[in-house]
This record gives sequence, structure tokens and C-alpha cells, in this order.
Amino acid sequence: MNSAAGSSTDGAGRPRPNRYVQLVRAAIRYWALAGGLIVVGLVLLTAGSAISNLIWNRPIPGDYELTKHFIAIAIFTFLPYCQLTGANVTVDIFTEGMGLRARSAMLAFASVFAIVFALVLLRQMSLGFEDYLRYPETTATLGLPLWTAFPPMLVSLLLLLAAAVITAIEGWRGFRGGRPGDAAPVAD
Repeated sequence: MNSAAGSSTDGAGRPRPNRYVQLVRAAIRYWALAGGLIVVGLVLLTAGSAISNLIWNRPIPGDYELTKHFIAIAIFTFLPYCQLTGANVTVDIFTEGMGLRARSAMLAFASVFAIVFALVLLRQMSLGFEDYLRYPETTATLGLPLWTAFPPMLVSLLLLLAAAVITAIEGWRGFRGGRPGDAAPVAD
């Protein structure tokens, strides 16, 4: 009685991804791509500044400030994607011999840790954001307000929290069901 259109499972018997989960996965993927574009822009800025310094003995003013500011933002944009795809640092020597259930339990445990990490960092970064708004600071050369790095970092932490919840659920499902693919965090 399970029709293909109304089925809540895919062809392999795994739960079909929720539409909201798919939307969050796509948002996380595009957020990471935006971080990659930031890094590419910083590479071009740094190269341009070095060439300008070699040819005209004048680097681009504030290149160091911009690099420091935007690389911090870029790093945060990658955190949710790494959580979602399982690209965080792991010790394979301990996990390669484990069965699916044990790996799923490890994924669920690591995801709960990531949830706590994201919540604590989200709170602390929010407080820091409020402080920088209350007591504005700027960079020395360009006068770039330091608070401007916080909004994209806070969005990254919200996405990290969402990714950790998704991977915790996947780990739990893999632990309970033990079916291949249930615990594998895969970017759609």
C-alpha cells in the first residue's frame, strides 16, 4: 500500500529527507560556497597587494585588516558544512574497525557535543556582538567597524546548530535501525 508518491521512505528503505531538512542542507552548502568566494577574494586581494608593493612600492591600504576580518567570517561559514558532511577531524584508527551501530552512536554523541558547542558559542558571540555595538571599535587603517564580522558568524553558528541536530538525528536513526546509510551524513 506504499505508493511511490506517498511513501515516507526512499527505495532503500531509509526515511525520505524532510523538505525542511533539504532546504537547510542547501542553505548550508551555499553558505559554505559563499565562504569559498570570500577566500578567493582574499587571495586576489593579497596577490594584488603584493604585486602593487613590488611594482609601485605601495601595498593596498588595509589589506591586512580586510584579510583578518574576512578570513574569520569565511572560517565560520565552513563549520556547518563540515558538520553536515562529516568532514570534521576524526580519529579513523579508532573508528575504522567499528560496526555501523557503533559508528552511528559515535556520530550521535559527536553531534550532541556539536549542539552544545554551537549553543555556547552562539550565546558568547551574541554577547560579544552586543558589546561591539554598545562600544564600537574600528580597524586602524580603514576604520572598518569590528561588529560587522558578527552577523555572518552568528548565521554560521545557527546553521551549525541546525547541521548538528540533523547529524544527531541521523546518528540516532543509524544506531536504532543499523541499516547502511542511515548514519552517513551526506550533503545533498
